[in-house]
Amino acid sequence: MAVDTLTFTAVTIIYLIALMALAYMGYKKTKEAEDFMLAGRKVHPALIALSYGATFISTSAIVGFGGTAAYFGMGLIWLTVLNIGIGILLAFVVFGKKTREIGSKLKAVTFPDLMGKIFKSRFMQYASGLIIVVGMPLYASAVLIGGARFIETTFNISYTTALLGFAIITAVYVITGGLLAVIYTDTLQGIIMLVGMTILIAFLYVNLGGITQANEALTEMAGLVPSSLAATGHTGWTSMPSAGSPIWYTLVTTIILGVGIGVLAQPQLVVRFMTAKDDRSLNRAVPIGGVFILMMTGVVFTVGALTNVYFYQKTGMLAFDAAGKNLDSIIPAYINAAMPDWFVILFMLTLLAAAMSTLSALFHTMGTALGNDLLSRAKNYRLTLWKNRAGVTFMIIVSIILAFIMPGSIIARATAMFMGLCASAFLPAFTHGLFSKNPSKRAAITSLVVGSGAWSLWTAFVHIKESEALGLCQILFGKAALLGSPWTVVDPLIIALPLAAMSLAVVWALDSYVWTKKESGSKEPAI
Repeated sequence: MAVDTLTFTAVTIIYLIALMALAYMGYKKTKEAEDFMLAGRKVHPALIALSYGATFISTSAIVGFGGTAAYFGMGLIWLTVLNIGIGILLAFVVFGKKTREIGSKLKAVTFPDLMGKIFKSRFMQYASGLIIVVGMPLYASAVLIGGARFIETTFNISYTTALLGFAIITAVYVITGGLLAVIYTDTLQGIIMLVGMTILIAFLYVNLGGITQANEALTEMAGLVPSSLAATGHTGWTSMPSAGSPIWYTLVTTIILGVGIGVLAQPQLVVRFMTAKDDRSLNRAVPIGGVFILMMTGVVFTVGALTNVYFYQKTGMLAFDAAGKNLDSIIPAYINAAMPDWFVILFMLTLLAAAMSTLSALFHTMGTALGNDLLSRAKNYRLTLWKNRAGVTFMIIVSIILAFIMPGSIIARATAMFMGLCASAFLPAFTHGLFSKNPSKRAAITSLVVGSGAWSLWTAFVHIKESEALGLCQILFGKAALLGSPWTVVDPLIIALPLAAMSLAVVWALDSYVWTKKESGSKEPAI
């Protein structure tokens, strides 16, 4: 990026000093294992909202999904609608209150711990922890890669140095200060992100002559859609793709539904609800969280789509072509071309804040799942503060190693994959556990096994982007995917989540039938 490195280095140092000061505050207030995992259960509503939002929105959401909006168009704004409606309103008011209430009553300290105690099942706690420890490093590594690539380009240093430095700085405050440090630093990072995105949308519309003129110009560009995209269903940047087309399936099933629904069962987000003092705190967090998500996803999807207008007016090319046919380069290319130098520095700080806030939450969630939920199964195990810190340290090392192994262009795909896996494995059982008077352990176990199994099989053998990359289907069956179009572009979530929900319903109904017979004293054979 074209920016004075010395100035940005000075700004970054000030930012890091502020982070370390906040981390120290968290460290001083962290006395016991529960402080490390749940921040004392009395966090201020504004901090909950900003921490939740900053954790939810990573660099991939700003750069990766912004570039995706430039490609697919403003149809991605449906994801903003889902993010606010489901990710904030439904999550805080409905799921959040029940999570806080039950979590406090059962004294649960992590998401797997909550699942285990609701269903009185060690299997649920162990399996939930295992999915987090095995699946979340994929997401954490993707965020780590995105941040490291950004630092590498900005400071002109090696990728290895950037990745290790980024991971170590984040690790220091997570390991020492636990969730309190994560929430304090998330808040600062959330404020930086809000300021950056507000200025970004204001400058965009000024550059393009106003809101109406910019949006009308984008609509009139529908005739410029490349023939290859039009053939797969693209109809323009202000309209949805043709229903049932390959682009429609990718946009609706993977991006809008995959990320929009997946947020409800994200362990690193669910645990935020258990830090609230009472239901009133969660109610007060809703408007702040709603505005934050609107200003993050709504702005970046709008800016992404409208970069086509900017680049076409300035260069005669669409954004995708102007950015060298790399979706991840569209937003940075626009920032460099259209924004003043001082904003380039602010935007880079925004990206750094987005990456660090998400990464710190993932490190903390993985580490506590390992330290509290998996290792605690060992005989005579006693949970302590240092064991939690050791768990976090180990998972950070795993994530760093994975980040060196993973292929390129993996950031957005890994994000959608992890959210899809969480929704398929956890969402039906989690919902059942929160809202049923007598939750069924067998139904929850069945749902978790069916959901995670179906998601894994569809990913490995049908969804072409993953099955082709993994190569397992090719080795076993001699072809990249077992099914043909359109199944190869249908996201695993669309198959696995309904199967998990149906299996839960069937087993729950059988359990209810058995219990009803027992209570009525029937002599009919139980199922």
